[in-house]
Amino acid sequence: MRKGIYILPNLFTAGSLFAGFYCMVSTVNGDYRTAALWILASSIFDGLDGKVARLTGTASKFGVEFDSLADVVSFGAAPGLLMYCWALKPFGRLGWLAGFLLLVCAALRLARFNVQVETVESRRFVGLPTPASASMVSATVLLFYHMGWPSSYNRVAILVLIYFLALLMVSNVRYNSFKDPSLIKRQPFAFLVLAVLLLIVIAAEPVIMLFTIFICYIASGPIGFLMTWPRRRRLEKALHKGHEDLRKQP
Repeated sequence: MRKGIYILPNLFTAGSLFAGFYCMVSTVNGDYRTAALWILASSIFDGLDGKVARLTGTASKFGVEFDSLADVVSFGAAPGLLMYCWALKPFGRLGWLAGFLLLVCAALRLARFNVQVETVESRRFVGLPTPASASMVSATVLLFYHMGWPSSYNRVAILVLIYFLALLMVSNVRYNSFKDPSLIKRQPFAFLVLAVLLLIVIAAEPVIMLFTIFICYIASGPIGFLMTWPRRRRLEKALHKGHEDLRKQP
């Protein structure tokens, strides 16, 4: 700290924190659509601060801790308050407990990430990332406004979604981090065509596509977990058998 701190990446983190706080201000004022948009803005700032720090060689322990504290506000408190005020208030205690669960699970997820950052492969996240959870909340609110549905359209489904997102954040389900170096290497020409087509579809229906992308990403974790379950069980049995054989040896 005596040597000073890096300004640029921490400014992006401060921007993420500001967006999360303004989301809560908009929520209190009843402007839920604007609040949802500010969560997306916070996610963008959060994605940029780490990349800027790595590209400029300005990563620091202070920046990591500041980023985690900002994420608790932007991706825990802000979406929890938004969901409670927008749709969960009629559930009473069950509603605000859902909002609190989203907050505490986001904090636990971030704490676990900081502890495991040196021991877990960078290509996979253990548990649903907090920005993805908050962005799913934002996409849900924007979808309801886009389709002209009232927040009372299916409150039970929204309540279930919040509990589901909270539990996924603290689960051992793995998610792709999109940090694989091979993704930025040369790819077949067809990949470029598909990327352009995807951008066109997103531009045509941004709200619907945003919701679809996030719901597919969130579902990819449990689906991958179920698909690899038999292989993991065989591996565990093989390791257990190997340990038993070692114990039996004189």
